[in-house]
Amino acid sequence: MTNARAYTPQEIDAELDALAARYRAAGGFGVDLLNRLGGSGESLLERLPEPVRAGLTGATETALRVAMKGASQSRRLVPDQKPGVDRMVSAAMGAAGGAAGLPGALVELPATTAFLLRTIQSAAAEEGFDPDAESVTFDCIQVFAAAGPLAEDDGADLGFVSVRLGLPGGLHKLIAQVAPKLSTVLGQKLAAQAVPIAGAVAGAAVNYVFSGYYREMAHVHFGLRRLAVEADVAPEELTARLRQRLQGPDAAR
Repeated sequence: MTNARAYTPQEIDAELDALAARYRAAGGFGVDLLNRLGGSGESLLERLPEPVRAGLTGATETALRVAMKGASQSRRLVPDQKPGVDRMVSAAMGAAGGAAGLPGALVELPATTAFLLRTIQSAAAEEGFDPDAESVTFDCIQVFAAAGPLAEDDGADLGFVSVRLGLPGGLHKLIAQVAPKLSTVLGQKLAAQAVPIAGAVAGAAVNYVFSGYYREMAHVHFGLRRLAVEADVAPEELTARLRQRLQGPDAAR
């Protein structure tokens, strides 16, 4: 990670404008997908059987813990790929899981979660951070607290870019905090894949969207963190200025 340097106010504004553009573009992925699926994120969840909905948070916590090991190990064995390659691999995984309907999608869930986490780690590395550093590991999990690609999001909830000052209980506590929100997002993914055969097409589309969404959100998170260090500006101030861009009169997608 580079040290602080002299940023002009115009340079900081340009960086924040670019991050706001990435944020809005990430949300656009989900809008297109929902139009194709014919519904809202909430209506997708209602398609899941009640026992599956009830067990989503626990399944998500398990998937995150498995993902932490799998993502780091895979990065040591296989170098990071270009975003387009990552998204195609993710789509193939979604198609394989969706081909068998809901049972296949449930089996595929931990692998996809690990792949998404690796995508987040890759974005962190591109922004100049070491994904193996403990603080960066925490931040990678924190990115999963973003609203999700199928949510209506005007930038009001930027908690996923907030500074983490440390949590009693460490990583396990953070996973427990992130899992409820992520479980809703992953539940929408499962619902889209619930119909065999047709679920293969939906699974490919959903995973393609999810991979792009979380990569962009990771760039927003770590780009903001990088800017705070390099420009020597408080992260809270930068977050507030980013929120203004997302919610201002010219922020409509």
